[in-house]
Amino acid sequence: MNLHFLATSFISLLAILNPMGAVPMYLALSSHTPAPARRRMIIAASLAVAATLILSAVAGTSLLKFFGISMSAFRVAGGILLLLIGLSMLHANVSRAKQTPEEVDEAADKQSAAIVPLAVPIISGPGSITTVIILSEKAHDLAHWTSLGVVIVACSSVVFVLLLIADRLQRLLGTTGVNIVSRVMGLVLASIAVQFIFDGVRELLPGLAHAA
Repeated sequence: MNLHFLATSFISLLAILNPMGAVPMYLALSSHTPAPARRRMIIAASLAVAATLILSAVAGTSLLKFFGISMSAFRVAGGILLLLIGLSMLHANVSRAKQTPEEVDEAADKQSAAIVPLAVPIISGPGSITTVIILSEKAHDLAHWTSLGVVIVACSSVVFVLLLIADRLQRLLGTTGVNIVSRVMGLVLASIAVQFIFDGVRELLPGLAHAA
């Protein structure tokens, strides 16, 4: 198992998932829900996150090839998307790429709020799907694929644990504490996004790399 790939993939994916940022939304959606139903909601959301990421890892590259999109172009586009989300997180805002006010209002009337919008797109949104596809492109052998699978399961487990203790986190950290964690994750994500953009541009325009 590639430990470097494992560590960098885990940090990248956890930063974009930002489960701490989903805690306030989860508490709002489950405010009038009894404890057993809340646990089922958490399990459903965590499984949906894992399923979304696994499907993206397995089918994402093939889908890009079907539409004739090069991985280099996807790196640049994905990096820009991640950068926008990261900047929103730095301002303690939820990017409209992850959720819109209309989706929040609609969620109040849905019993399946654990899946939509909590799991998708609030936690595993376009940014995390983009990240997984880019990471899967780097998986050239069984060891890398195993590492990516472990990362997805680990990140989904972190989502499960944080939602499970969401009430305690909210009391312990408060809104300010949650926002601070989101800002730190936003800074990490913005840095990762810049690297994605740089790698994509370097592959699209190799002459720039030689000139540098």
